[in-house]
Amino acid sequence: MITIHLRYEIDADKLADFEEYGRRWVHLVNRFGGTHHGYFLPSEGDSDIAYALFSFPGFAAYEQYRIDSATDPECRAAIELARTTGCIKRYERRFLRPLDANPQP
Repeated sequence: MITIHLRYEIDADKLADFEEYGRRWVHLVNRFGGTHHGYFLPSEGDSDIAYALFSFPGFAAYEQYRIDSATDPECRAAIELARTTGCIKRYERRFLRPLDANPQP
């Protein structure tokens, strides 16, 4: 399993636009075979930082999602929403793996 951690710097004045963007991607990641763990929006502290986490069974499945989503109309519309509203200033992507709490000897 691979989990993708996204850290967004957002325009705090366009939080509603970013929320709509996030709602779309939760649905889309799940439709493409991933498991979206949600978007985490500013509450206390920094008002311009948000996070998202989603997982795929492995890196190959994630890469297939990237290929397939590049031409998907709903994905393109979500990207266009972020672009036209300017709700996302920048983002960082990290790839994580879960710790196996019960490794086999």
